[in-house]
Amino acid sequence: MEKYMTVILTVFYFSVFAVIVLVIAWRHASAEKNRLYEAAGRILDDILRGRKVTVPELKEGEIHVLFTKAARVQEILLLEVEKAEEEKKQVKMLVSNMSHQLKTPLANMMLYEDLLIGKKYHTEEEKEKFLKQMRMQTEKIDWILNSLFKMVKLEQDTIEFATGAFSIKHTLVAALSDVFEKALKKDISLVMDEFHDIELIHHPQWTQEAFANILENAVKYSPGKSRVTINCQTYDMYSVIQIKDQGIGIPKADQQKIFFRFYRGVNTKEQEGYGIGLYLSRLIIEKENGYITVESAPGEGSCFRVFLQNVPPVSK
Repeated sequence: MEKYMTVILTVFYFSVFAVIVLVIAWRHASAEKNRLYEAAGRILDDILRGRKVTVPELKEGEIHVLFTKAARVQEILLLEVEKAEEEKKQVKMLVSNMSHQLKTPLANMMLYEDLLIGKKYHTEEEKEKFLKQMRMQTEKIDWILNSLFKMVKLEQDTIEFATGAFSIKHTLVAALSDVFEKALKKDISLVMDEFHDIELIHHPQWTQEAFANILENAVKYSPGKSRVTINCQTYDMYSVIQIKDQGIGIPKADQQKIFFRFYRGVNTKEQEGYGIGLYLSRLIIEKENGYITVESAPGEGSCFRVFLQNVPPVSK
């Protein structure tokens, strides 16, 4: 009997001890839970009031993990807010620049429209002149808008820009055909030196536009009866397409700025332009993992060099 009582008392004391342990553990868990709730409350309060979430010095435990993750979330949110603000500024600047670029051709178009509607012309020849001028202003507006749309699409990566291995000579010939008429009017020779055609990594249509923009500037800022030469040289990893003119040249201080959006050089004010073409060319070439440089001096012409990747050799 005594033996059984000992067993019963042992079981009873063990059970009491187990209950005490469970109670202590429950109270500890509840306290830990309360600490987590309080920590979460402090984190939310910091975020809502715009204060930086400070991670406690304690390196272990659920509270430290909670604070660390909250601080990371806050960093991401702040980066997104900054990005949204920057995009807002960019849109505002773009709208302002678009307004500035379109103001002159729109004003001219309205002027010619008023002249035509009011029949303020004396001969049919004068009427045709006004109509021609009006069409020219319409074409300018169309060109500006198309260029701006392309620019925005390239900047925002909203177009599919797939590059591949294509003949560079075909792309150059297509670009030359785009500016041939303008060169002809000024009696400017467009000369492409003989070179062995190769395939380079590029997008033919977009690269054609990049080259055409550079060639158009070469024609615009060169005197009549001058010469624009194009050649291609191949190196280990890149090939260089060189476009050289005999134009007015570019001051040293402007040679990097001319690739910025809407920038026009100090010696180009007499010529009509919008500061879009070379910026577009730079965007296009950079999309193809290439780059563009210029070497020039006032009165000595300009030499633009476009670097495009060679097709990688096939590994055996």
